[in-house]
Amino acid sequence: MSTKPTPLCVAIIGSLNIDFVTTTPRCPTAGETLTATSLTITAGGKGGNQAVAAGRASFITESKQDVQVSMIGAVGANDPHYTTLLQPAFQKSGVNTEHIQQLSDAQTGSASIIVEECGENRILVVPGANHVGMMDSSRIVATVAKTMPSVIVMQGEIPRSTTLELLKHYNGSYAHVVFNPAPVFSEGISLEAVMGTSVLILNETEAVQMSRCIAGLPVFGESELDALQPEELAPRFHELARVQIVIITLGAKGVYFSTRSGRCGAVPGVKVPKVVDTTAAGDTFVGYFSANLARFLASGAALEAFDDEIEQVVGKANAAAAMCVQRSGAMQSIPFAYDLE
Repeated sequence: MSTKPTPLCVAIIGSLNIDFVTTTPRCPTAGETLTATSLTITAGGKGGNQAVAAGRASFITESKQDVQVSMIGAVGANDPHYTTLLQPAFQKSGVNTEHIQQLSDAQTGSASIIVEECGENRILVVPGANHVGMMDSSRIVATVAKTMPSVIVMQGEIPRSTTLELLKHYNGSYAHVVFNPAPVFSEGISLEAVMGTSVLILNETEAVQMSRCIAGLPVFGESELDALQPEELAPRFHELARVQIVIITLGAKGVYFSTRSGRCGAVPGVKVPKVVDTTAAGDTFVGYFSANLARFLASGAALEAFDDEIEQVVGKANAAAAMCVQRSGAMQSIPFAYDLE
C-alpha cells in the first residue's frame, strides 16, 4: 500500500456525541431546583465538532469544497440519534461518514451541557460507543489508511490507550498530526506519546494541566491561569518533545503561537457584541486550522515553511471561533468559510 498522503485530505479520529443542552440563568447549587430556559438536543462530540469545522472551513463558496474531510468514530446502531442528527449534520458540512462504525452493543455517546446566560458552560459526558468502538487502534489505523490523509486530527474523548498508541504510530509518519488534548486525560499524557507531534493545540486550562503531567515542563498552579506564560511553556514543548507548532488559545485575549524553527507571536482576541455559547469554540479553531494546514501541505512545501503563513491561518481560525461563540449550540454554531468573508 502506498504511504503517500492524499493532497487536501483531513481525517478526524475522535468522539461523536448527542448533546442535551439546557440553558439557564445560572447553575443550581447542591440540592437546589431551578426553572431553566430551554432544552435542545443536537449533534456534538469534540471529534464530530472538529470534523464539521474542518468541513465547513473547506467550503470556499456555497457549492465548492476543496478539502476532503473524513470522520473516523463509532455510534450506537440501535438508537435514532446518528441517522436523525449526526449524519445529516456531517452531510451538510461535506464530511465523509463511510468510516463511522455503527455498533449494536453500545449507545451513541452523550453530553449533558448546562449553558448559563453569561455564556459559560458545564459539561458531563457519557462515552458510550466512543469507548466501546474505539479501543482497537490497529482497526483505526487500517481505516485511516483507506483515505491516506495529509492531516490527522485527534483529541482526548476516546480511550487514552488508543490515543497514545495512535500518536506514537502517526508522529513522524506520512501524515501530520494535529493533537488537541481536550480533555487532558486524568492519568496524564506521556512525553513519549507527544514526541514529534506536528501541531499541539491547547487552551489555557489544558496548557496548565499538560505542564503538570510532563516532566521537565514549567509547572503552573491549576487555579492560577493568570500565571500562565505561553512564551515560557511553548519552547519547552519544542525542546523536550520536538513538537513543531504549539498553539495556546487564550479566549478573549487571543491566541499565542510558536514554531520549532523560531517563529512566535500572538493574534489578538476578536471583540464580539455578545458571547452566547462557548461550547464549540475550541473545536471550531482546531477544525479551521487543520483544513488550512492541509491546503498549505498540498503545495508540497515542508512544514517549516508554514512559518510564513501561520499567523494568517491562526487569525482565520480565531475569527471562525469568534463567530461561533455568538451562536447557540455546538455543530450548528460553526460557520462556513464563506460566512467569514
